[in-house]
Amino acid sequence: MTGFPNADAPSPDLLQRCVHCGFCLPTCPTYAVLGVEMDSPRGRIRLMETVWQGRVDVKSDPFERHMYGCLDCRACETACPSGVEFGKLMEGARSQIEAARPRSATERLVRMIAFRFLLPRPAVLGSFAHFSVLSKRLGAAAVLRTIGSRIGVARRLARLLDLVPDRASSRALPATYAARGARRGSVAIFTGCVMRAAFADTNAATARVLARNGYEVIVPESQTCCGALHAHAGERVEARVLARRNIASLEGLEVDAFIVNAAGCGAALKEYGWLLKDDPAWSQRATRFASRVKDASEFLAGAGLSAAPGPLRVRVAYDDPCHLLHGQRIKDQPRAMLAAIPELSVLPLSEADWCCGSAGTYNVTQPELSAKLLERKVGHITSTGAQIVVTANPGCQMQIAAGLRAARAPITVVHLMDLLDRAYRESGDTGAG
Repeated sequence: MTGFPNADAPSPDLLQRCVHCGFCLPTCPTYAVLGVEMDSPRGRIRLMETVWQGRVDVKSDPFERHMYGCLDCRACETACPSGVEFGKLMEGARSQIEAARPRSATERLVRMIAFRFLLPRPAVLGSFAHFSVLSKRLGAAAVLRTIGSRIGVARRLARLLDLVPDRASSRALPATYAARGARRGSVAIFTGCVMRAAFADTNAATARVLARNGYEVIVPESQTCCGALHAHAGERVEARVLARRNIASLEGLEVDAFIVNAAGCGAALKEYGWLLKDDPAWSQRATRFASRVKDASEFLAGAGLSAAPGPLRVRVAYDDPCHLLHGQRIKDQPRAMLAAIPELSVLPLSEADWCCGSAGTYNVTQPELSAKLLERKVGHITSTGAQIVVTANPGCQMQIAAGLRAARAPITVVHLMDLLDRAYRESGDTGAG
């Protein structure tokens, strides 16, 4: 294979869909900030093509810089008239960098800890989350910033602590939540890794909302990380290991849908068929499994709410998570859930469809550009007059909350399912769990 080391290379068929029209350019956050053609979707596709042609080395610094400079927000997919599936191309390109380019011992160690030790182990990740919250409360970030003037890694650790939420919830959920009222069906909730380790209360709120609307909710214990962060970072072998593990554990459940409340996880789970397309033993199983995955707002909007939420007299703005809007093409359903809450004032948010700069691990690997995008996002949010900004992805929640804290803006960030659960509590329905 010319230029690329293995079969995970960006598909020539997908590359050929791009006609280089430039419709993607105005939608690309990195191109908007940097103004460099090679930091646009069109430019990155051109680079992938030149590697296939043997004119650029996959191991070169420029190729890695421009590939990893991408947010993988997939806004270009929404804008593209030719149907270019850029996310699949980008994940393929990054996998080739990891296969071809040797990493330092430190980089290999960091990747091993993150991708093989922390993310697939909920208990370990939960302990790490609580340790991070405690460190933040004890002022570790200030100490690290002081040290950071001399040691660069300390400055980066300080930035990471800024992203840590003020509290983390990792409590175990009940194995089942009984349907309330007339039973409409049964679903299983995908608890995820970061959600399970730091946002377990949101998982519980999601289960309560589903139960209030007539669905028995099963919380399978035998599930693991979806592999989204692995795939985004070029670790496709490990992503496939996790995908097979989830499919084997969950596919036999007799439920109407697998419900996901994290946009990044939902997009990854829905693309298991593509991830395992070259594995004859798993490709069909992966496709069948993916077809049963639904975002929580997607499922509830499609089924319709059978229980009326109570009124909430607050002003909110909704910010679209990239992998919900662009990855899953879910735009109207979350807004329909907000519209179902009486007396809620939903304010328009400029560039709600733009990335906040979180983008998986982008705020860790590309902190400077991530900060510029976050500053832009926070400026739009603070100009709305909203008391709450609503989103539906843990990375977005942590990133935007950190930006609002830094700006000293009195605005909280709330997951859509938490807000809907609060509305049901206001209706006098206290639920369970």
